[in-house]
Amino acid sequence: MTSHAYVDESKARDYLLAATIVDGGSVHRARQEVRRLVLPRQTRVHMKHESDRRRRIILSALAELGLGTTIYSAGGPPARTQIERRRACLARLVADVHDGCDRLVLESDETQDARDRRDLLEITRAAGSQERLSYEHRRAAQEPLLALPDVVAWCWARGGEWRRRAAPLTAGVVDV
Repeated sequence: MTSHAYVDESKARDYLLAATIVDGGSVHRARQEVRRLVLPRQTRVHMKHESDRRRRIILSALAELGLGTTIYSAGGPPARTQIERRRACLARLVADVHDGCDRLVLESDETQDARDRRDLLEITRAAGSQERLSYEHRRAAQEPLLALPDVVAWCWARGGEWRRRAAPLTAGVVDV
């Protein structure tokens, strides 16, 4: 059975790319659970727009799924642009999921989707995974599982209490 990686970013402080790995057989159930967290008149779960009380509820519910999110942190020299940081995080992510993942789903951002496709074409070729690893951009309202990396990235960027609360959802942190 293969896995899918759902990917989102945070630019609040350092550049963070978060990737949640979901086993292919668990995707349907995980989507159902995330959809249950979407309130009436909401199109998706998005930590930026939730109250602290709702954030705590969301974190508790997602922790029960038992999924892990890896944070790729590209702080480093201020001379690196955000584009360079994203590319470095994507390259490391592809290297990390090379053997066990067959699909990357990235949250769509029209300002960077075309560049991502070019970069991922080059990155997957260099990793020898272009035949095994597909990738696509989706809007968060279309793909509920994009809420998973959003939640962890938001908490990690906030630090303090939120980072502690997201610990059960965090598989690791990789400095890029």
